[in-house]
Parts: sequence; C-alpha cells; structure tokens
Amino acid sequence: MWLHLLALLVFIVLFRWYKHSLTLENLADKCVLITGCDSGFGNQLAKKLDKRGMRVLATCLTEQGAENLKRESSSRLQTVILDIADSNSVQSAAKWVSDVLGEKELWGLVNNAGTGMPGAPNEWLSREDFARVLNVNLLGPIDVTLKLLPLIRKSKGRIVNVSSIVGRVTICGGGYCVSKFGVEAFSDSLRRELKPFGVQVSIIEPGYFKTGLNNMQVMKEALSKIWRNVHPEIHSSYGETYFQDYVADLERTFNFFSNKDLTAVTDCMEHALTAMYPKTRYAAGWDAKLFFIPLSYVPTALADYLLTWSAPTPAYRI
Repeated sequence: MWLHLLALLVFIVLFRWYKHSLTLENLADKCVLITGCDSGFGNQLAKKLDKRGMRVLATCLTEQGAENLKRESSSRLQTVILDIADSNSVQSAAKWVSDVLGEKELWGLVNNAGTGMPGAPNEWLSREDFARVLNVNLLGPIDVTLKLLPLIRKSKGRIVNVSSIVGRVTICGGGYCVSKFGVEAFSDSLRRELKPFGVQVSIIEPGYFKTGLNNMQVMKEALSKIWRNVHPEIHSSYGETYFQDYVADLERTFNFFSNKDLTAVTDCMEHALTAMYPKTRYAAGWDAKLFFIPLSYVPTALADYLLTWSAPTPAYRI
C-alpha cells in the first residue's frame, strides 16, 4: 500500500513538473505591459522579456528611469511615463497603449509598481499616510487593470499582480500590508470573473528582497520624520527607547531575511506570462516559502507570538 502511495506521489510531482514546464509558442508575437520599470523587479523583468524577443511596453515614473531602461534594451522595448496614483496619467497611458498596439493584441499586464512608505506603527500615522500607499499599491493597479481589461480580454491573455507575503501575514503597521491584502482580494475576484473569457490571473508573493522599494536607509529616514511629528502624548506613551528599538528590530529583520537576487521573483513573473499552464500563486524567496506562507496557516495565537516575541516594549504598559 505504501509503495502505491509513493508511486502516486512521484507521478503527481512529475506530472506537475511537466505541466508547468510547457511554454507558449510564438512569444515574439506577444506584447506585455509592465508597470514600475524604473528599477527593481519591473526593470529586470522588462529586460528579461525583451531578450526573449517579446514586445515590452514599460511604464516608468521618471524620465531618467525610462532613458536608462531604453539604453539597456533593444529597439522593441518602448516606454511611457506613468504615475499610477494619478487617474489622468493612467488614462493617458492606456490611450498610448492602444495607439502603439494598433491592430496587435495586448497579451499580458504586470501590475508591479508599488511603494512601501510611509510605514510605521498605525497610531503614528494619519489617514493621508495610509491613502498615499493605498493609491499606489491598490487603487493604482485596479485603475490600470480596468482601463486595459478590454484589450486583455480580446487576447485571452494574462494578468500578473504583484502582492507580497504580507498579503497573507501582517508584519507591520501602515498601508503596505493593507494594500497587499487588497491586491490578493482583487486578484481572486478578477480570476474568477475572467475565467469564462479565457483570461488567467496570477499573484506573485515575494518575501524580503533588496529593491528601491525597501531601501533600509530611506526607511530609517522616513521613520525618523514620522516619529518627530507624532503627537506628544504618543511620544510619551511609546517612548524614545521604543522608537530606537523598533528601528533596530526592523533593520535586523530586513538584514536576516532580505535577498539581493531578484531573479527568484522575475522568474515567477516570466513563467506566469509565458507558461502554457501558469500557476495561480507564486511564492518567491526562501523566507516566503519556508516561513511566512506556512505561518499564514498556523493558529492566530501562535502566529502573533512568533511575530511579536522580540518586539520592543512601549514606555507605558497596562
């Protein structure tokens, strides 16, 4: 009996490996739009797909980012400036895509653009702080998707949404985790709605990676600015020691988990766009696969303990 079960398990593993190894034909005929290509995942993916002969439409926030990307790519790759938090900018970029494509189809959309700051304990932040992150990480991708959905539906193509392991396990205050939980929910509803049209939706869930989004020095400076501006009562309740310990704990966690090699993420994005049978979810990074994803399934009390056992202690406690 055990031998039969082992044989069945081996068969399932080999079948899944074979199924996910199948690649689409005529990739050179397919066009993909990627947001957030100034640096990081989007930049690397744009160059990766360009080298495979695909037609890449890359959105950048800055002219400098667009110029740098074009210098490192073939003439096939085209760029457009997009502020994903500005609906007028999204509308303009969507029109540009339609004009550039002409009679050709848009095969893929990668919602990669994002921001992580401001992020801090919730009580230190304002409504506007939350809104800044949500506008970029959640409402922006929704806006882009809705504007380009008719083109994706027409091609029966792919939508790839970049979430995070914090879309499953909340590890900090602020709008970042909230926005990534929202990306997960939006992706799930989109996947079910678009299945009858032949459109496939995938979610990428990276762990900690060293990108421009989570530059430690930038994060520390932003936290210092937030702390200086909090209400005096909050200052006294938490205390200066709490702030110093919070920053130190954040830096230790980041240095322990973070990965400099972005390939683990861009390989997942590439597979979601080019595989015959893409996965629904891709966990990228050893920390996502071995710690955070499993942590999302344990009892809440245990997860809370594991995430807070080394947390700093506020000056005022009940």
